Order: sequence, then structure tokens, then C-alpha cells
Amino acid sequence: MSDILVRAKGLRREFGNGQSPVVAVAEATFEIREGDRIALVGPSGSGKTSLMHMIAGLDEPSAGVIEWPALGRAEDLRPGPVSIAFQGPSLLPPLTVSENVALPILLAGGAEADATAAAQVLIDEVGLSEMASKLPEEISGGQAQRAGVARALVGRPRLILADEPTGQLDRASAAELITMMFRHVEAAGAALVIASHDASVAERMPLRWTMTDRKLQTEAPCTF
Repeated sequence: MSDILVRAKGLRREFGNGQSPVVAVAEATFEIREGDRIALVGPSGSGKTSLMHMIAGLDEPSAGVIEWPALGRAEDLRPGPVSIAFQGPSLLPPLTVSENVALPILLAGGAEADATAAAQVLIDEVGLSEMASKLPEEISGGQAQRAGVARALVGRPRLILADEPTGQLDRASAAELITMMFRHVEAAGAALVIASHDASVAERMPLRWTMTDRKLQTEAPCTF
């Protein structure tokens, strides 16, 4: 049996105070195991991003329980065993593309030479070799998105979360990026969760989760 990386029961996330808080996630119960490939689908505003942030330990639920049995405490998840490629702009403006991609290894205490070398491999794979020395403001949105994916992969995490990673790419480029992600997660034995509106991306994932009315529906029953 593969390791359970994430286990959650009855997750709920509300924003705001008072009698009418905004509900982002109404209920989510799930497990993520080592090696899982999960597509998280649902319309805009259905709670996918909020759920991803709770899985990554970036946000705390308003109710329910989430834990990372094989990964440790929430404060130990990043940089390290969990990475996330964000939907919106996330590259640090003062750093070059190369420096942004290398950052997870440096923050985890890795040597600068090792971080730079690992970053260059990923930068080449996502087709940004000529952009490595550019600042984020000097590259396109699609290029920044590919750099964000490279950064999420560089530290060989055990769980990679990607929020609309192909949203600004054409179909051919999107397919190439997903193939590259599959190759890296397979080599690392990692789990991958991709939130996407792109049916061609979701169709390539063995498992599908659906957010409906801010409630999560999964294909597999949990063991608790």
C-alpha cells in the first residue's frame, strides 16, 4: 500500500465574519497517496484554488481536519515535500527566471551551484533557455507560467500541486508541459494534483475530483 501523503475530513473554508461569511469550500473529504495523478475540475469560483491552498498548507480550514501523515507538519511542507505552481503571477520580481526556479533548493539549504544546475535543466525542458537571465517583467504570461511549473518541480517534492498550469498556453504547448510534468513526477515517485478547466489535461489523469457547489466529489472511497 502506498503512503498516504494527505488526509482530510470535513474540510470547510469560509472568508469574512458575521452572519453571512463567504463559503469557498463547503465540504471536502479525501486522501492523496504517493503516486496518485488527480485532475481537480469544476467551474470558476467552485473552490478549487481554496482547496489546493489548504492541501499545500498555505491556508487553514475553518472547520474539519487535514493532516500529512507521510510528510510531517504543515510548517515543514514548503520548501521540501510539497510544491505548488500557482494560477496567477508568482515569480519574485527582483529575481531572474533562473534565480526564481532555483529558489526552492536554496531555501531548503541546498548549495547554490547545485540549485543553479538543477534550475537550468528544468528551464531547458520548459523551453525557456533564452529567458533564463530575464526578469519576470521581461517575459510573457505563458513563459512565466512555464517557469512556475519548473520551480514547482526543481526540488523533487513528493506532492506537486498545479493550479491551471496550462491556462496561458496553446494546446500543443500545454500537452508538452503536462508530458514533462508526468515524466518528472514518475521519476520522483511523487503525487500530482492538477486543477484545470482544460478537458484535454483532465483526460490524461487517472483520477478525477469534481468541485460542485463548493463540495468535493471523489472517485475513490477513503479508508477512514
